Amino acid sequence: MTERTYNVLFLCTGNSARSIIAEALLNHWGKGRFKAYSAGSFPKSQPNPYALELIGRLGLPIEGLRSKSWDEFAKPGAPRMDFVFTVCDQAAAEPCPMWPGQPMSAHWGMEDPAAVEGTELQKREAFRRAFRELDNRLKIFVSLRVSALDQIALKKEVDRIGKIVPANENA
Repeated sequence: MTERTYNVLFLCTGNSARSIIAEALLNHWGKGRFKAYSAGSFPKSQPNPYALELIGRLGLPIEGLRSKSWDEFAKPGAPRMDFVFTVCDQAAAEPCPMWPGQPMSAHWGMEDPAAVEGTELQKREAFRRAFRELDNRLKIFVSLRVSALDQIALKKEVDRIGKIVPANENA
């Protein structure tokens, strides 16, 4: 029996870096079991160029990635979400729209690579760290047998995943 496709929405304030990276990664690792989207409460005009460069350099498609408002996903006719994950502390603290279908939510907070100031090398490293952290979390997430877990066990797992950090920050 084929497992259905689960819709996942990643939220951060600007929808330019972390949530965009998470969208690209989950669409890659989800292999049709998961369809990822991203949005922000106050979206930037476009994704961060460092995020797009890194996603593309690592062989993931960047076509269709754009900064968008979370209001797009609360409107009638929007895809019905199964999961909503906040990836920044600011978005987690904001009052979110009511998502149709009452999706499971979790906070997967992490540092904002777009906020790093410094040299080009330091900025690129911040994006690589964010990418590794999200990549690690999402590989674990897609390995879950979602349909086999009850709601309490599934909620416990998605919350646990949000607390995982890369074992070796220098990897």
